[in-house]
Amino acid sequence: MSFLLSSIGKKVTMSLSAFFLISFLILHVAINFLSVVSGDMYNEASHFMGTNPIIQFIMQPILILGVLFHFTMGFVLEYQNKNARPVGYVMKHDKRSSSWLSRNMIFSGLVIFAFLGLHFYDFWVPEMQYKYIEFKPPNEHRYFSELVHKFEDPIRVGFYTLSFILLMMHLLHGFQSAFQSLGVNNKFTPTIKKTAWAFSVVVPMTFVFIALFHFIKH
Repeated sequence: MSFLLSSIGKKVTMSLSAFFLISFLILHVAINFLSVVSGDMYNEASHFMGTNPIIQFIMQPILILGVLFHFTMGFVLEYQNKNARPVGYVMKHDKRSSSWLSRNMIFSGLVIFAFLGLHFYDFWVPEMQYKYIEFKPPNEHRYFSELVHKFEDPIRVGFYTLSFILLMMHLLHGFQSAFQSLGVNNKFTPTIKKTAWAFSVVVPMTFVFIALFHFIKH
């Protein structure tokens, strides 16, 4: 328990939660990309995700807790780091000793957190209302049309795009930092860094492409 409460322990748990959320991003972008390929395939995948009890009642609550834990721990570590650094030292050396991305993780994180709130409002809340408040029967053909309707609004598409660009910037530093916090430093480190960079760019830009695709097409 003392390890988990230590600075290193918090960084390790922060990194583990980051990898968990990254695995969710992979699944999420794969399903959303189906909407570009085939509306029927997207409906089928979304229906499975929306009706599978393991996903709904086990994985979904764990995901929500994981998001809350990751962002809360990020704020805690940011607060501790600021209190641990002498002000004069920070003012003199901060720009040379760390990248812009690392110094502004908290701000990109706040925007991403706001985006997640909008995303939950757009998709998760209507889903809960549809199934557990209105008690409507399952309709596996509704998901694609609901997705397209959300991306008809240029303001929403613009905010989604900005959020995913900031997610890319957040990942460019956070992904590699997570490996460092877990002590991964060996002959595979260069490959890990390249893979982390590719993932950090490709996945958020794929989300941007999906949003712009549906906005332009419809």
